[in-house]
Amino acid sequence: MPNMETENSSVSRAEELKALANEAFRAKKYSQAIDLYSQAIELNSQNAVYYANRAFAHTKLEEYGSAIQDASKAIEIDPRYPKGYYRRGAAYLAMGKFKEALKDFQQVKKLSPNDPDAAQKVKECEKAVKKLKFEEAIAVPESERHSVADSIDYQSIEVEPQYSGARIEGDVITLDFVKKMMDDFKNQKCLHKRYAFQIVLQTREMLRALPSLVDIDIPDGKHFTVCGDVHGQFYDLLNIFELNGLPSEENPYLFNGDFVDRGSFSVEVILTLFAFKCMCPSAIYLSRGNHESKSMNKIYGFEGEVRSKLSETFVELFAEVFCCLPLAHVLNQKVFVVHGGLFSVDGVKLSDIKTIDRFCEPPEEGLMCELLWSDPQPLPGRGPSKRGVGLSFVVRSHEVKDEGYEIEHDGKLITVFSAPNYCDQVTKL
Repeated sequence: MPNMETENSSVSRAEELKALANEAFRAKKYSQAIDLYSQAIELNSQNAVYYANRAFAHTKLEEYGSAIQDASKAIEIDPRYPKGYYRRGAAYLAMGKFKEALKDFQQVKKLSPNDPDAAQKVKECEKAVKKLKFEEAIAVPESERHSVADSIDYQSIEVEPQYSGARIEGDVITLDFVKKMMDDFKNQKCLHKRYAFQIVLQTREMLRALPSLVDIDIPDGKHFTVCGDVHGQFYDLLNIFELNGLPSEENPYLFNGDFVDRGSFSVEVILTLFAFKCMCPSAIYLSRGNHESKSMNKIYGFEGEVRSKLSETFVELFAEVFCCLPLAHVLNQKVFVVHGGLFSVDGVKLSDIKTIDRFCEPPEEGLMCELLWSDPQPLPGRGPSKRGVGLSFVVRSHEVKDEGYEIEHDGKLITVFSAPNYCDQVTKL
């Protein structure tokens, strides 16, 4: 009898924790919600709802690997629970894994035939899978593929007399031009395509010449600023420059990936960063993030924004240039800076990173994938990636932090996130 009472007490407390977790979720405190759902699971590990809810919170933090694990556990506990399949399908869809997502949404439709959202998701996935098959069928072999950059002659593009925006005189991109361009962007004016092409093509040439791992020497007594994800928040980028000064040889920056997607001004952000790179290569360094990829750009908005503000040609051009971005940087041979994190295997050397052939879309596994997608965990050792995929310390980005940064592992790991208004959540710079 006492055992039954204890069990009932645990179940009751688990429900209380779930209610608190739901409140935290509604307040967009997703990490707190995950912690509370985890406490509920410790008290009652056979409740599929707790796992499905925690999966939803993981998805909000882009921790799709953890979301898939939790949703799969919910399905294992209750194979007829539609939300388990829905949560897993949503995580697969967010990762661009349309075939896997389609199977899960078909199962939701089977279990809940009158659910209009499930029916819509099935249609969406079917369309994406058909498109993938078509693209695979007409794909040109890598050896025969031509660069879209080679087909663009920006100098032949006429600038209309009535155009009153920023202009590049000749081949040199100056600080005056960049300031005028940023001011135009601030007033939501567009840059002429001729100059946009010039910026992106010049940046491409610079990035192509760099190794996959870039060494940066910072002289004694000089400072160096590392910024995390910006995610299309142009006005936040302006705020960074207002607080910390514009990029220059004396005030250098490293932007650590995820420049685009989610925010409404990704085109303005990427053109500004690229323009500073052209103006002075040592004033700004750029690392690739997991959102500098075709699959993420299709899902999270950059592709559509580029098509709307510029043209279809720019969609292809940006995809090419993103493949030229370095994967990591080392500051003064002591500080390793990377967008995601470290590796699932031992013995990876800096020389291994330098030899990665990065000129491609990110693969689903291997060193390049982990550099872009991995996350740290609180305890020493390794665990399954939340995402599904000789140094003093590591600086990385990739995760929302309420204070704008977080220091872990006795000061050996710093996460920096630089989009204060990301997904309508305000974080401090």
